[in-house]
Amino acid sequence: MTDWTSTPSLAGCDEKWVENLTGLLSNHNWSETLQPIVGKLRLGERLTIADGHVLYSHKSLHEVGQLASLVKLARFGHNVFFNSNVHINQTNICVLACKFCAFRRSKKQSDSYELSIDGYLDEIEKYADVIDEVHSVGGLHPDWDVDFYENLISSAKAKFPKISIKALTAVEIKHLSNQSNISFTETLSRLKNAGLDSLPGGGAEILNDEVREIICNGKESSEEYLQIHREAHALDIPSNSTMLFGTIEDVHDRLTHMDKLRRLADEYGLFQCFVPYPFLPDSTRLPEAQLATSNEILRTIAVSRLMLDSIPHIKAYRMNIGDEVAELALNYGADDIDGTVRQESIMHLAGAKSSLNYDTYQMAKLVSDAGFVPVKRNTVYTKFSSVKLEPPKRAKRLKMIQ
Repeated sequence: MTDWTSTPSLAGCDEKWVENLTGLLSNHNWSETLQPIVGKLRLGERLTIADGHVLYSHKSLHEVGQLASLVKLARFGHNVFFNSNVHINQTNICVLACKFCAFRRSKKQSDSYELSIDGYLDEIEKYADVIDEVHSVGGLHPDWDVDFYENLISSAKAKFPKISIKALTAVEIKHLSNQSNISFTETLSRLKNAGLDSLPGGGAEILNDEVREIICNGKESSEEYLQIHREAHALDIPSNSTMLFGTIEDVHDRLTHMDKLRRLADEYGLFQCFVPYPFLPDSTRLPEAQLATSNEILRTIAVSRLMLDSIPHIKAYRMNIGDEVAELALNYGADDIDGTVRQESIMHLAGAKSSLNYDTYQMAKLVSDAGFVPVKRNTVYTKFSSVKLEPPKRAKRLKMIQ
């Protein structure tokens, strides 16, 4: 392996990526429709929402993907990133009942659960030798406040000091803030001091409050999502950002969502990755959802790469879109495929079919099969190791008795 490091804001991105891109763009003949967009990219200018509409409506998905792929190449070369992580959802008990959610249970339901601190540590223990990140999000438990999560996180850090803790969506931060009657900043500060390393950025859905009132009424507002991450970044807590698409939003909602995220990223540079994922309809209560085809997923990933100039990484969230589409997405601007995952409930209860419990070899092979260089990263994109793909040793066959 070849090891290297980066800063949280660069997150492994080549500082000269705009200069790199200028040369790459010159080697192609672009359609007349895309030439104004290519001209802006060549000059390092930010694309507008109107440009985003052009990209979404352009007849050639392949050409949009090719353009996004060159931006990715300028930033990261042929590298594609993943990490060794496990998802541990600490509770499915939630005071809300979002229409799209198949995970949530009320406290009275027979299949509801809540992990004690010891139970949480036991779950990490199962994977502690093969992971460097635990990813934890869950329901808004009516009895848990900041004190509980301080104890949970500090206990995990004390027992597993080398494992990064990426936990709590914006609405969970809001809930804990309300439960404890303290500000967002104090909530985040206390959790950081307890050992929280980063936020997963989930729960953004679509940053349009009219849409949110229908699909996730009662969650944080669009501005609250942005403000919670703004305050986290001010405390040097990096995060991902996300977008749920394929519910009732339109293309303009998606592009406005991206614009809001990149403007916040301009302030602190600590939105490290954007994770667009389609709505999965199974077992949920949103019959009016539009649902996203594979073509729509690939186009949204490509448009994201082109629009989000201030967010380094675009993730093909294989746990949601599946290995096959994730592999294709690496040719449409995505440069990250998340991690080994090991176990997960929220996406799979909603209908995800992707394989769990991957190891480093399987993740690296997925990347290599797509024609890229697999690179193992840490949670916050500051440490990297290129992976030499060596298949596991085959078991020796016993000789047959003659």
